[in-house]
Amino acid sequence: MGRARTLTRLAVTGRARAREARGWYGAESSPSGRCRFQPSVAARGAEVVSAMAKGRVSERSQTGALHTTPVGDRAAGTRGLTAQGSGDHLKEKACAEAGSARMSLLILVSIFLSAAFVMFLVYKNFPQLSEEERVNMKVPRDMDDAKALGKVLSKYKDTFYVQVLVAYFATYIFLQTFAIPGSIFLSILSGFLYPFPLALFLVCLCSGLGASFCYMLSYLVGRPVVYKYLTEKAVKWSQQVERHREHLINYIIFLRITPFLPNWFINITSPVINVPLKVFFIGTFLGVAPPSFVAIKAGTTLYQLTTAGEAVSWNSVFVLMILALLSILPAIFQKKLKQKFE
Repeated sequence: MGRARTLTRLAVTGRARAREARGWYGAESSPSGRCRFQPSVAARGAEVVSAMAKGRVSERSQTGALHTTPVGDRAAGTRGLTAQGSGDHLKEKACAEAGSARMSLLILVSIFLSAAFVMFLVYKNFPQLSEEERVNMKVPRDMDDAKALGKVLSKYKDTFYVQVLVAYFATYIFLQTFAIPGSIFLSILSGFLYPFPLALFLVCLCSGLGASFCYMLSYLVGRPVVYKYLTEKAVKWSQQVERHREHLINYIIFLRITPFLPNWFINITSPVINVPLKVFFIGTFLGVAPPSFVAIKAGTTLYQLTTAGEAVSWNSVFVLMILALLSILPAIFQKKLKQKFE
């Protein structure tokens, strides 16, 4: 009997170890009377780790779904931010750099005085003038001043051709660089002094260079002044520039032909709203040609004019409007074509 009990215990112990090796331990009575085994501690640990891993994967997928944006939405969002931010950065910089506006004004005054000294040297290099001629050697403010200046320059043009040309060139660029009124009278005067092709090229070149110098002055030291005094207008124009960014040369030409924006405003704010200098110069050089054509043609009859307004007729205005529409027409056509294919 003792031997039988020992064998029975060994058999039970062997079966228990075999069950534990298979991942099961103990026994629990089910309602049906059958034995239902529970998982071992190791098996339970494996299940817990697996569940945790699945939970993390699910959590990451849900988080990714929350933070993932479709490509189209991202593009639309980028465009929205660009449209909204095209002027917001100007307002932010207006607050940041308004304090340095006074220093920028002092630097601009210093540069202006230096340029005025150069103009004085050009004047001193001019031929000896009589007292009456010296009085008339000034920047014209009306048609009478332009006639008096044209009379003096025409007298010395043949004998001192280079000096007269340099004086005209320097004066025109000086006026354009510092946005001083009076360049319209110099444009009319060029038609009186020089042949039409030379006069047109001279006016376009002087306008392009002078406007570019004004651009660079604004880029280097004029930004705080623009941020402080011209913020709202610059914001509005920056939005227009962003709309025409793909056809910026055509847009600059259009603005130069039409009177919608003053030339001085275009010159000063262009570097602030990231208009490239090359595009700015080409657009200015080509854009001032049609209005200069009208002024130079009027200059051939200088002494018949009494005011600058007489240089522009209704026919001239009509021609300028046609040229303005032609300058912007390629951009409109390309935009319509792009919308059609999209």
